[in-house]
Parts: sequence; C-alpha cells; structure tokens
Amino acid sequence: MSRTVCGKSAFELWGHGRTAAELKSSLLEYPIEKMTPFLQEESTYKINVYTFNKTLLFKDRIEKIDALGFLPFKGKVSLKDPDHIFCLLEDYGLDPNDIPEEPFHIYFGRWVADGQRELIRSHSVKKRHFIGNTSMDAGLSFIMANHAKVKAHDLVYDPFVGTGSLLVACSHFGAYVCGTDIDYNTIHGVGKASRKNQKWRGPDENIRANLRQYGTESFYVDVMVSDASKPVWRKGALFDAIITDPPYGIRESTRRTGSHKEIVSPPEDFSAHHLVMGGRLVYWLPIYRPEYCEEMVPLHPCLSVISNCEQTLSSHTSRRLITMEKIKEPEKSDVLAHLADSRFSPYQGHNSFREKYFSGITKKNGKGSERTATTESDGF
Repeated sequence: MSRTVCGKSAFELWGHGRTAAELKSSLLEYPIEKMTPFLQEESTYKINVYTFNKTLLFKDRIEKIDALGFLPFKGKVSLKDPDHIFCLLEDYGLDPNDIPEEPFHIYFGRWVADGQRELIRSHSVKKRHFIGNTSMDAGLSFIMANHAKVKAHDLVYDPFVGTGSLLVACSHFGAYVCGTDIDYNTIHGVGKASRKNQKWRGPDENIRANLRQYGTESFYVDVMVSDASKPVWRKGALFDAIITDPPYGIRESTRRTGSHKEIVSPPEDFSAHHLVMGGRLVYWLPIYRPEYCEEMVPLHPCLSVISNCEQTLSSHTSRRLITMEKIKEPEKSDVLAHLADSRFSPYQGHNSFREKYFSGITKKNGKGSERTATTESDGF
C-alpha cells in the first residue's frame, strides 16, 4: 500500500452482509480475541462511513455508527488523532441513474493503510513543468515502476525517454534514472511547445527540471540523444530495470539515424545483456485486437514473462504491458532458441500494427482505403 496507485485503502475485514442484520450476525461471529487488541480502554478510535455511488446525510451516518453499539468498544472516541480507525463501507452498485434505497452489500473492518492514489494528482502531467505530445500518464508511470520493482539506489534506464515521465516515477522511489531518445529537441528541451497557448518551449523546460519539480533531481543521472537501434553501451550488466514505452508510429513517427540505403540490424537482446540478474524489463506492446494471441508476445531465453496486462484503447486496438525478468546470463546457444520456439525470434509486428491501426480507423469512419485519421484523442 506504500507503493500502489491502484488501491485506495486496505482494511481488515471483521464482518459483512447484504443487510444490517446480516452484518451484525457476521460481526458477532468474528473471534473476540482478534478484536480485543484494538478495543482497549486506554486506546482511542473513530468510525468512518464510506458509501459508494450514494451520498448520505450526516444524520444518517450517525445513525449507522450508533447501530454498531453492540461491538465492545471500551476506548474513547477521538476524531482528530485516533489510535485505531474503523470503517463501515456500503456498496450501492455502479449505476448512478439507478441508485437503490438500501445497499447491495455492507462491510465493516479496521483500516490498515491507504494506497498512493494521491500520487496521480500530485504528479499529473497537466501540472508538470515539461511535457510532450506523448507524455505518459502519471498513474501508468507508477504502475510501470511497480511492475519493474524499482527501489532505492537502483539504476533505471528508458531507451525511449521522451519527456521523462517514467524517470519521474522511478526517481520517486529513490532510483537513479537515465535515458536516451533520438529526438534532439525533446532531449534538450527546445523547439515547439506541446502546451496549448504556448508556441515555444521555455529555457528551463527539460527532463531534469521535471525531477527538480518533484524534489528528486539528485537521482537524475543524465539523458542523451541516441538511436535505440544502434548499440551505445559497453558490454556488461548495467541496469536494475529497463522501463519504456516504444513509439508506435501513431502520434509520434518512428525514426532512426542514417540513410534508407543502410541495412541496420538492431540489437535483439539488449535487455538480456544489460540487465542485472533478477532485473526487469517493462514495456508496452501495441497489438491489433482482432488478431492478437499470446504467442505474439516475443520471448527470450534469458527473460521470463512475469505478467501481460491489457489496456484497451479502442474496439480494435490495445497495448499490452509486458513485464519480464532476467533469469540467466546470455549463452552462445541462445541464438538457436528460435528453432525450438518461433516466439524467440525478433518481434516482427511493429510496422504492421501501424498499418492495421490506420486501416481500422479508416474502416470505422467509412472512408474506404483513404488514410486520413486524427489520432490525438485515440489514447496513444
């Protein structure tokens, strides 16, 4: 709970039921020896009432609290700084247009901890000093950092760093952060601004300024202009986590250095070589939903797939958050792994996703084969 942005609060459940009578019966069955440590005479407490999809009047809340008088509370009530907090939670469903008179279910328990939902607000891109067209949402950035198990003193790398949203999230947990990107203007914070009513970026709009904004500048290692398809790092395990959101060619074009005549073979096993043992690779994989199957997710002999989560973007597209963990060091025999399983081959679906994406948009708009689509609001 000290890290998650997905959970609001955690409670120790003492009882539940569909009605007040069922709740009472359930609470009376809860072992008294588990209640007693929190009901001592020298302790203080308070009871909160939370309702979901319905707002109760103050007097109604008080009535519900008074109805819990059968519980053996011995301490004193303290609304400002209680030793223990208890909560009554009532679920009125999900439809705001059809709110029932009585709750579908009632829960009572002891509050244990709050999650970190506040981070989504405090780190909102809307309030951030330096942003771009594709800056990662704060909530997703923290989810990715948690999937990577980022912790204090880790070294985290983003090969498609953009405006550094992922570095901001990782630095919050005390990790040292660095990144590369092929876009010179983004890395150096120059050129046209992405904000409305602002034509050019200011003199101090850059990734380092973002970390400074959140008090984590001391964890900023550096960023540099680099083509991710060409190796720039020395051999050896360098990073505790590699966390990134590669370009899909939708809102931002995919680019590489050199001429079209050059045949460039990008590194196929970068993470396998440059992650420490147990280090994690976390990245987004865009997919065309009608054709997706798990066999499309690329594998590597040195990396184990930990999780594969979907974020739906439209009826025909989504992206999968892939989390992999390094389980062994690379060996020469790994180059033959694709013979045993085709999923060990380099991923080939990147360019086709862009074609299918625009094809899907075109068909949805009924425009035949004409490729004209606005992508700013398509969730990318």
